[in-house]
Amino acid sequence: MSARTLRGSARASNVPETPATVLSGNALGQAAAQAPDGSALDRRQVDKPKLDNPGLDKPLPGFSDCEVVALLAPLGEASGIILAVSGGPDSLALLLLALRWRALVEAPPITVASVDHALRPESGAEVAAVAALCARLNVAHRGLNWEGPKPATGIHEAARAARYRLLAIAARQAGATHLVTAHHGDDQAETVLLRLARGSGVGGLAAMRPTSPLAPGLILARPLLGLPKARLVALVKAMGLSAIDDPSNRDPRFARGALRGQAGAQEALGLTAARLVLLARRAARAEDALEQSTNTAAARCVLKDADAAVGSRLSPDFFLEPEELRLRLLRRGIAGASADVRHLRLERLETLTEALSEARARGAPLKRTLGGAVIRLSRTGHIHMTRESPRRRGKIRKV
Repeated sequence: MSARTLRGSARASNVPETPATVLSGNALGQAAAQAPDGSALDRRQVDKPKLDNPGLDKPLPGFSDCEVVALLAPLGEASGIILAVSGGPDSLALLLLALRWRALVEAPPITVASVDHALRPESGAEVAAVAALCARLNVAHRGLNWEGPKPATGIHEAARAARYRLLAIAARQAGATHLVTAHHGDDQAETVLLRLARGSGVGGLAAMRPTSPLAPGLILARPLLGLPKARLVALVKAMGLSAIDDPSNRDPRFARGALRGQAGAQEALGLTAARLVLLARRAARAEDALEQSTNTAAARCVLKDADAAVGSRLSPDFFLEPEELRLRLLRRGIAGASADVRHLRLERLETLTEALSEARARGAPLKRTLGGAVIRLSRTGHIHMTRESPRRRGKIRKV
């Protein structure tokens, strides 16, 4: 039977939604009070829980079984799944949806993982609470600790990097091919606004994708991107769970916290989460089309005689392509030469493209460096991109 096969057609029907009662009460808070100290939870795993999905034997409040199956259907081909669950409302909703999905289909093995960042005194107890809840819900749990000194600045970015590193390790150890997070529509809207503020292009405005590669053999999946946060919060409340509240999520010192504080003003201007999510979806559609066009342009412009270990060459036909495709071809060439384009700003690439076009119009040679690569334009109109020798990088320089 396929991993996506329903366990009985009746369960996939749009049946009346009845709130579950077994999970009533402050279940997560009670679990935290009864849990052992967080320091003992390093890589803790609950493999043999005693109960069998209490409260998940009927449709979830606010979600038909058809919607649950459709939301998580892309995960059906995974060989194993890691759910990132912090105990907040979003990830608790993801946990409930995933376990209801598991009750409806022949799902891959599911393991819940929680990261203790050790940034707040309560964090160890919160991981313990999630572990205890998972034991009640008959799902394996693993606690992971971010150990070592913490940076004085950029703490959110460092915590995010550590979290994904630990989760990727847990996925590899569990034999999982998919890491699933609870990013939702409100998160997507914030990402679009942050990308706008940074001057991102079409690819940046596409924001988070439903699936993207995270590491070799590991897919990062975000099945809830089309859902508003309010629906997830309502589900958790209806199921009788009290979610963890992390005050740093509203801290205006951090970019997302500042945006959340201005949500009312944004909505008054028409910048609603739903419209921003729609913008991201349309930008993703345009980005995919542009990437396909870039592949076609590359077949025309990238010279096959270039030594890939040294760099790449573009023919004079490069200058016949639309500007957007020229930008993308250059970015690919720089990436191939230096593999250092993660922080390459679009405006710097635009400046380089303009300089190349002006030099080509004059029939003059040109040499520039950008993103760890040396870009040379010959009098014949050929562009050769090679790795820059080690030195200060990050600016467009005349050489």
